[in-house]
Amino acid sequence: MSSELPPRHIELRRSEGLTIVWSDGEQSFYPVALLRRLSPSADARAVREALASNPLTVLPSSAGQGPLRAEAAEMVGNYALRITFSDGHATGLFSWRYLREIDPKGAVDDTGNRR
Repeated sequence: MSSELPPRHIELRRSEGLTIVWSDGEQSFYPVALLRRLSPSADARAVREALASNPLTVLPSSAGQGPLRAEAAEMVGNYALRITFSDGHATGLFSWRYLREIDPKGAVDDTGNRR
């Protein structure tokens, strides 16, 4: 099984997170804060790299009011989701492979086995 196989079912609960039932029967839940922190966008990657090299890095301010929410999720082709967050962030594409890699239960390798 490839970690790039599409999900069988996707459910977004805006204030809680994203639930995915994968084609192999596995189920993953991604809290909103985790998705935002691990966004694959270039700006989010740059912030993670800066924090890794200097834990005192000043984080960008949030444009949103109130708690962080996932306002929408839209399919991008057959390979990814674009998630729009309440702080205005919407540039990262979460590929199926990347979502399997960041699964809070543990990542899977290219054969679908847990690492």
